[in-house]
Amino acid sequence: MMKTPLVGQVMTRDVVAARAGTSARRLEQLMDRHRIGGVPVVDEDDKVVGVVSRTDLTRRPGESGRAAGPVAAATLMTTPAVTVHPEQRVAEAARVMERRHVDRLPVVDEEDRLIGITTRRDLLRVFLRTDEEIRAEVAAEITSRLPPSADDLLRIHVREGVVTLHGLPCSTADPFALLRAAWRVDGVLGVVPRLTTAPS
Repeated sequence: MMKTPLVGQVMTRDVVAARAGTSARRLEQLMDRHRIGGVPVVDEDDKVVGVVSRTDLTRRPGESGRAAGPVAAATLMTTPAVTVHPEQRVAEAARVMERRHVDRLPVVDEEDRLIGITTRRDLLRVFLRTDEEIRAEVAAEITSRLPPSADDLLRIHVREGVVTLHGLPCSTADPFALLRAAWRVDGVLGVVPRLTTAPS
């Protein structure tokens, strides 16, 4: 059994968004000011209709006073937008990014209204925790549920985010509670129980 956090747990809720009529110049200012690589474009109901990235801006046609007027987000944006829902798993969102070659995904509710945004960095930081960091937090979570005398009887190994629990925790410990504690740690991708129980 494997587990990853949900998009809703890692997304940014304070989203910088634009309208279809937002000018390219304004889009560039927004990206520079907030140090972001793209913005979702929403309609009057806050439904996502597209996304404009810095790459889209570099491809824009000239804006030197032509009759057509300044270039706006509606012309520059990639549409339809690739979006995700907050209850989707981080691993699934990462696969969508890879498959669609995008670095950010607007997060929408059941009515496709914008509620957040998640970037490749947001998703990957879940997996960039070192095994040592994960092990330390798992150990803290688990040992807090054990009597001090049982600390030496339980061994915790972590490899690439997968936690393996070895040993005899103690006759009073609930193995399922220990497994649930390990699962709750961010960055844990799997838990393998190798626990033994005291003879009756």
